[in-house]
Amino acid sequence: MMGGSKKSKPQDLGEAWVNILRYIRRYRYVFVVAVVLSAIGSMLSLIGPYYLSDMTDAIEDGIHGGMDIDLIAGLTVSLLCVYAASGIIQFVDNYLMATVSQRSAQMLRRDVSRKMDRIPLSYYDRSSKGDVMSRVTNDIDTLGTSMNQCIGSVVTALTTLFGSFILMVFMDIRLTLICFAIAVVGFVVIKTVAKHTQRYFRDQQRNLGAMNGLVEEQYSGHLIVSSFGGAEEAMGRFDAINRELRTTSFRSQFLGSVSTHLNGLISNVGYVIICVAGAMLYMEGAITFGVIVAFMIYVKLFTGSFTQLSSAVVSMQSVAAAAERVFVFLDYDEMPPQGTSVEPERVVGRVEFRDVRFGYEPGREVIHGFTATIEPGQRVAIVGPTGAGKTTLVNLLMRFYEVDSGDILIDGVSIRDMDRSRLRGMFGMVLQDTWMFEGTLRENIAFNRTGVTDADLDRVCREVGLHHYVSALPDGYDTPMSDEDSLSVGQKQQITIARALIGEPPMVILDEATSSVDTLTEMEVQRTMDRMMEGRTSFVIAHRLSTILDADMIIVMDHGDIVETGTHSELMAEGGFYRDLFDSQFEVPDP
Repeated sequence: MMGGSKKSKPQDLGEAWVNILRYIRRYRYVFVVAVVLSAIGSMLSLIGPYYLSDMTDAIEDGIHGGMDIDLIAGLTVSLLCVYAASGIIQFVDNYLMATVSQRSAQMLRRDVSRKMDRIPLSYYDRSSKGDVMSRVTNDIDTLGTSMNQCIGSVVTALTTLFGSFILMVFMDIRLTLICFAIAVVGFVVIKTVAKHTQRYFRDQQRNLGAMNGLVEEQYSGHLIVSSFGGAEEAMGRFDAINRELRTTSFRSQFLGSVSTHLNGLISNVGYVIICVAGAMLYMEGAITFGVIVAFMIYVKLFTGSFTQLSSAVVSMQSVAAAAERVFVFLDYDEMPPQGTSVEPERVVGRVEFRDVRFGYEPGREVIHGFTATIEPGQRVAIVGPTGAGKTTLVNLLMRFYEVDSGDILIDGVSIRDMDRSRLRGMFGMVLQDTWMFEGTLRENIAFNRTGVTDADLDRVCREVGLHHYVSALPDGYDTPMSDEDSLSVGQKQQITIARALIGEPPMVILDEATSSVDTLTEMEVQRTMDRMMEGRTSFVIAHRLSTILDADMIIVMDHGDIVETGTHSELMAEGGFYRDLFDSQFEVPDP
């Protein structure tokens, strides 16, 4: 299920359940045992009415003659033993089935979590965070809870259906035919209603994902929504999705409950018909009174199995709709397989771009034949207007996206041949957007790194200007932090910079790393960056050109092309595109 190709989307109940059963094949033996126990438990419960029939006949005979207490006592003990054995077996069956369903849900969550690291960023570009979260939470929870119920219900219903039919045929064929006719009516009702139900369950899961996405988006961007007066528009979008979710949920739940209640009605009607028909046959001497008592129970079980089956089918449709979304995510095209990992013997930081071409969509190229060579220790600034391809270039360097053609090499080794995690470990990266994880300040700075001492933390925090802030915290580096804490944007940026520098990576990527700090802090952090970038190859994506005046190389990009390269003084002397950018930032308006 974790292959790199995109498989076909499940289109019906059967195909979705085939995917589920294939997925839980690791627990196939436990699953088979649970199914067998469920069938045995159901069969034992069917023997009860047979003993009850004999007991009723023995009591009836005792009324007209001598009461056979020993026979009645023996039948009572046998009946109790049968029901006790059935209860114990069904208890074990429920335990095993719950184990299979919850272990499977655990595997699904694990595989979805791993899948999130294997699919390209293009998937997240086209999907909302809430939709992905809905697949991980709501859809998998539906699979875990409903799968246990519907599988057990199907096995029990089918066993009861066929078992009671065989026993009824053995007791009286005429009453059996009446029960069968009643059951056929119930089956037609199930098939008619269930045919329209799955579509609504699928729409319900889709709308639930859309709602989660909208809520997450509005919650995380609440300040922007409020600042721009977008609350009314957001509520309008929420109301539209909410109405659609209400409609699809109502239709799916209503149709599901209608099939259950219609089958209950048919079962009760059948109960009355059997009582009347049985009484007529008893008056004719064709059957005993015990047969009527047994059939009154069997008809309830027989028609009730259809009610149980209809409920199970509704539950199976809900599971299939959730499974469809989960497995489509698991089957999404992954990034190309790694193959044999090759690394430079010693990373010195020589980076080559060789005729790199890339587009986010086929036929819409945004990087056109980019070629450049960056020597070890050079400080490279990438500048240009918005949409010029600056961040895209860094994403290709980090293998967040794969180049369409050309190659990128580090110290003579193609990044295609490197392990992605090892490649990214060569860089310390600071983005425009900051993020604080749930955990202590120590865990936020030393994220995913081992062996970080307090001395290392002190050194980095002093260099980025955080030491005074840390000394004011009640528990120092062990103070719990989160993205919701009342930290200034500048403090978050400083923590992000410290996180990137703590491991002393051989190369550094700064995507406007000082854009959110004040002027004094920017000067301090810039001096820190100058010290930390000494001897390291550095890539600085800059919008404020004043921060990259001393760069060893400035790459000027426009519409995905390199239009100019050189130092600040060289580019200013040329009087080209860079000169226009620089002058536009430092132009003094006329009074």
